[in-house]
Amino acid sequence: MTVQIKRVYETAGPDDGYRVLVDRLWPRGISKEKAKVDGWEREVAPSDALRKWFGHDPSRWDEFRERYRRELEEPERKRILETLKEKARSGRLTLVYGAKDEVHNQAAVLMEIIGERT
Repeated sequence: MTVQIKRVYETAGPDDGYRVLVDRLWPRGISKEKAKVDGWEREVAPSDALRKWFGHDPSRWDEFRERYRRELEEPERKRILETLKEKARSGRLTLVYGAKDEVHNQAAVLMEIIGERT
């Protein structure tokens, strides 16, 4: 199983495999053609309330991860995670996100969780 994360603003590569956007909102300033995503799973993104609370503040990272993991226990979100897990089993999966911080973002948490559920 191969899962990676990549900013939507980075050039899509032939080794990206299945590219799925995991943001609730479409990233600013990028067209769907340039993003080259195969899917958009906005329902697996953090809730608006959690996203606003976190504000990409690294000092809130641990708490964000815990709260986000709890949100991902909801049945619909669990179903989406299982679908992403299947994509990862069948080839490379690239979780695409728009945040500037390449370490503290929801795609990093999703990558951890997908790896745990193998």
